[in-house]
Amino acid sequence: MTTRTEQLRALSDEHSAHNYHPLPVVIAEAEGAWVTDVEGRRLLDMLAAYSAVNFGHRHPRLIAAARRQLERVTLVSRAFDHDQFGPFVAELAELAGKEMVLPMNSGAEAVETALKTARKWGYEVKGVPADRANIITFEGNFHGRTTTIISFSTDPDARNSYGPYTPGFRIVPYGDAQALAAAMDENTVGVLVEPIQGEAGVIVPPRGFLTAVRRLCTEHGALMIADEIQSGLGRTGATFAVEHEGVVPDVYVLGKALGGGILPVSAVVADADVLGVFKPGQHGSTFGGNPLACAVGREVIAMLRTGEYQERSRTLGEHMHRRLSALPGDVVREVRGRGLWAGVELNGKARPVSERLLELGVLAKETHETTLRLAPPLVISREDLDWALDRLEIALREF
Repeated sequence: MTTRTEQLRALSDEHSAHNYHPLPVVIAEAEGAWVTDVEGRRLLDMLAAYSAVNFGHRHPRLIAAARRQLERVTLVSRAFDHDQFGPFVAELAELAGKEMVLPMNSGAEAVETALKTARKWGYEVKGVPADRANIITFEGNFHGRTTTIISFSTDPDARNSYGPYTPGFRIVPYGDAQALAAAMDENTVGVLVEPIQGEAGVIVPPRGFLTAVRRLCTEHGALMIADEIQSGLGRTGATFAVEHEGVVPDVYVLGKALGGGILPVSAVVADADVLGVFKPGQHGSTFGGNPLACAVGREVIAMLRTGEYQERSRTLGEHMHRRLSALPGDVVREVRGRGLWAGVELNGKARPVSERLLELGVLAKETHETTLRLAPPLVISREDLDWALDRLEIALREF
């Protein structure tokens, strides 16, 4: 007799494109840092939907905000204003210390919007000759999976077989300020950088790199574009990961946690001299900035204003990294990360460890064959965090 899990996974395997390789679990309910699968097993979530669930599953404040809005209005399109839009963009701009917001839905949409912004700004403000603009990106980057974004990916799985590729991008080694300086010229309109590379394995750049990116962008009259989709909104122990070097980019790209784990919400945030290049009809989104998204996003912003979640990430993250750094060196090659975010580099494949952790009641996921990613919800208790790390030690001893 097949289990409910096997039945549902069989449906997925037969009728869904195989563009993901999920662990063998089917989740039915979730609350806080815990989920329950269709067999009734409780599992501790140590991935938080790649930072989209920073505030835990079904946080009461966020669910209440969504319910209030669901009872009023959910979509009008940008053909009309609604009463959540103005407050949302004003509050998000204030959180980021900027003047304007352009809301979108997914992270990839926000990155595409930032790229369009940089090019339009480059031609109309900087004065770059038509079709000569270039944008600098970094090896190991992950900014989404649209055809333009994968054009500057260095991951064969993300890039191969999707050409011809979009021109106008230059790729340099991540963390190498000298290579960045050599690649920039008078036609460089932007530098797109992840303050910490998430998909690459939670790669933290050398100290001073972000400061150098900021300086070089200022010297060359280019926009520093910080992709904080995974690293932002509390994940690293600060509201934005660039704060760890005291850097202020020209453009923030936000997403994931901005939707509170309820719906996709993303945004580009910058000053008026950058986002002001757009005029009616030049860019848009039917669902971007919809009433439900704005209501949830406003509650996320209000929660971040307290500083509670940033502080939890900082203090619990220090504890997590202390424990991870004590893992046996014959199994663990390196531990990287900041706050409640870690990449555990193994001396072997990480998939079997992910599968064993699932059996032990912990949800985590591998990336790039040998790295185990950990990104628990910021609401996780220290006791639950230690419970998960104890089971990680068990799994690693076995492998």
